[in-house]
Amino acid sequence: MTTKQNTPILPEAQLGPAERLLELVLGGSAHLWHNRPGVDVHGTWQPARRGVKVLPANQKQVSPGLFVPAAVKLYRQLLDIYKLNTDLMAHFASYALTQTDWRDLKVATCALMLVQGHAGQPVREEDGTVAFYDDDHRVIGEAMILHYERKSTRMLTPKAVLRVAELLETPEIARMNREAGFGDPGSKKPPMGRWKRVAQKWLQAREKNLPMLEGLVKAGFKETLKKIARKAGYRPESQAFFELLGWKQKQASGGHRQVGLVGLTLVKRERFDGLSEAEICESIETGRLSYKEVVGRLPKDVGLTPAIMVALLPSLSDRDLRMMTPTLEELGLLSEPTIRARWEKAVQTATDQRALHIAKNVRSKELREKLEEASDNAARLAVAEATAEADVRVMFLIDKSGSMEGAIEQSKEALTRILAGFPVDKLHIASFDTVGTVLKPKAPSRMAVQHMLQGLKASGGTTHAAAVHALHRDGVTVPTEAKLIVIVVGDEAGEAGDQFTRAFRECGYTVAAMALLLSVAGARGSTVRTCAGQLRVPFSEVSVEQFADPYQVPRVLKALMDAPTATGASQSGWVERVMRTPLLKVA
Repeated sequence: MTTKQNTPILPEAQLGPAERLLELVLGGSAHLWHNRPGVDVHGTWQPARRGVKVLPANQKQVSPGLFVPAAVKLYRQLLDIYKLNTDLMAHFASYALTQTDWRDLKVATCALMLVQGHAGQPVREEDGTVAFYDDDHRVIGEAMILHYERKSTRMLTPKAVLRVAELLETPEIARMNREAGFGDPGSKKPPMGRWKRVAQKWLQAREKNLPMLEGLVKAGFKETLKKIARKAGYRPESQAFFELLGWKQKQASGGHRQVGLVGLTLVKRERFDGLSEAEICESIETGRLSYKEVVGRLPKDVGLTPAIMVALLPSLSDRDLRMMTPTLEELGLLSEPTIRARWEKAVQTATDQRALHIAKNVRSKELREKLEEASDNAARLAVAEATAEADVRVMFLIDKSGSMEGAIEQSKEALTRILAGFPVDKLHIASFDTVGTVLKPKAPSRMAVQHMLQGLKASGGTTHAAAVHALHRDGVTVPTEAKLIVIVVGDEAGEAGDQFTRAFRECGYTVAAMALLLSVAGARGSTVRTCAGQLRVPFSEVSVEQFADPYQVPRVLKALMDAPTATGASQSGWVERVMRTPLLKVA
């Protein structure tokens, strides 16, 4: 029989900044910007369904662009962390840019750092003399925009630079910033902090390096660059800026413009109408044109042919290649050895699990399996990065008791997405009801994990400790120098927490951290949280629903797998890693 324990989670008001930060990362899968129409369902974005003209009363149509409810939630979470610990927020902003691929998070943290109150102001004595200067954390926001690393995917793109301003201009965000004291409470203009100044610097750097500016134009950012220039009030130093953007100028009403009015030779991107396939390929190779530059200019009677696609391949990133797998398959290019070799290399470098969605659109079983391999590689990369500094061993304990009826399948899908990312020799898995059963995948792959889990059915009582004892009987040991992370999958509704705690001590396992992948069909308990508290180790919680987002899986794994450096530490290893991140500076 399962003992239901409905002990409430720690109230939000009692969460410290580190706990709030971990909660944000483990539960923050919502995307802020969407490029297609959607529907707002109780503050959650969902894609609009075709043919539906009348929406239910609790839903409303949402245009493409910023989804305000998600933006407000994320920004409020960041603001709360900032208010509790400005230093943690400063390090987190630096970490977000240099250590993650979470584009919306980069935009939101950059926006906050550009407007927050620590701006290097002088602190004066009673007689008015300057005693010292406050920290200038707005420099971090500037550095996030100005940071440049050739061929890196972790810089802010032109679109991201523009989105920082759009976020700050959103009325709900502007209201929060005013209430936080980041701007004039009586002003009707939104607090923009240093965005205009740093956007001007950003544009100036690219104007002085015209090949860089030309590269952005070729990548399809022409209109974005124009919007940044208008919004920042940028005044170019030469006509070349306008010419590369194909931006015709006219004199302002005040008559103050001096650049770009006379002799402007605009660079225009003409269509390829009238050109043969060979001539189009020659134009691509001569001009080193990108896929985005070419695809909209192709004549309808030619279209995207295998030859044109081959000419465009040098401009495609590994991510582009994975995304375009269905197109490459349709054109028959993946049977060509050189192209296939490059595509397979792209599969090996995946940093997210979006390939699982792409796999649904390919015909070949072999290609689907390769794309699933890309998903496994993303998980492996995240685990390897998180465990690079320590020997980490992991116990996955899977609840298959009767209370998991209706939730066990969701648990299986989440586990399928993540278990293949762990080295087999450092991974120990057991399921439990009132009896523990050791599980071992036949191979480190998604297919092997699916095979291992397929027989799990929800039934029986709940004894978490049974899984620990099962692993111990099977001979599982943990080296003294290694750190053991225990991850429980279920609703933690089982025996009293002290019984779970006792099992680890009886078996001689020293736990460094615990996590719960919450999968609930009915009521939830508190067995795992209580055990973590008694063992005095960090506890993390994430809903299995988060693993449906292909971008969220690597983020969650990194946060869960960073074991604390000190035994008995109350702070997660991931938060320690964030605090060790050097603060960004303007070069």
